[in-house]
Amino acid sequence: MADDEDNVKGGKELAKLAEKGMALFAAQGEDEVTFDTDAAQKFKDEMDQKKIDLEAEAAALTGKDNKKARQEKSKEAGAIKSDPKYVDALKVIKGMKPPNGNFATVKEAKKAEAAPAAEAAPAEEEKKDDGKEKKPKKEIAAAGISKAERDELEKLKKDIIARKGELKAQGLSGGQQNKDEQVVEMVKRMNELKEKENPGCLTAAKEDKKDKKKKVLSAEAEQRKADLEREIEEYRVKLKTEFGYTNKDIKADADLNDMLKELQTLTGGK
Repeated sequence: MADDEDNVKGGKELAKLAEKGMALFAAQGEDEVTFDTDAAQKFKDEMDQKKIDLEAEAAALTGKDNKKARQEKSKEAGAIKSDPKYVDALKVIKGMKPPNGNFATVKEAKKAEAAPAAEAAPAEEEKKDDGKEKKPKKEIAAAGISKAERDELEKLKKDIIARKGELKAQGLSGGQQNKDEQVVEMVKRMNELKEKENPGCLTAAKEDKKDKKKKVLSAEAEQRKADLEREIEEYRVKLKTEFGYTNKDIKADADLNDMLKELQTLTGGK
């Protein structure tokens, strides 16, 4: 009961922070807010892929012995859609202001215009410094993968899931499926492309999984069901009060539907 109250309070605090963020954007003016759409799209793609991978891993964990591990994977996958940064990424991609302030920056054009001519040189130096800070982002973007490689990556994901489905139908366990020669080769190539697209992502993902596993080792399906129901309700309220969605828009929201599908899977599996 205490946990639920803490979660509700936490949700209210996040909502207040989001309101402050939106107020800041409004105070600065429409023309002074810049959205980093590329970064938002990249983050969304990474999180969507992470969700697909987790769902595939959960599907591969069959049998009663793997029940707890399967539930943990499903919970981890479901939490992605409600992540504040993920919500911001969706808004920025659609050209909307991010409620939590991610993927958006405020220009200081007014200060530059008001500065005397004598301060023009320092202003130029500041711009150069800003440019240096932004260079790493450009270099990382340039280190991405080509369209052909991205198509190959997407095909590999589908092929891995399909192959594991075949092996599962043959009665192989999740561990046996992962040791299959074809699966091993496809996973190896998939990881190579992922690393090329986002250097260091595999190491970061492993560390993130370790941290999350420590926190949810004792989680059960019923707890996940209760958490998900709360997340769905809070997200509905957020869509209506903060973003002004109509009931029709709420029903059509992709993120909400994904959470509802997960809840249906949890309740239907019992």
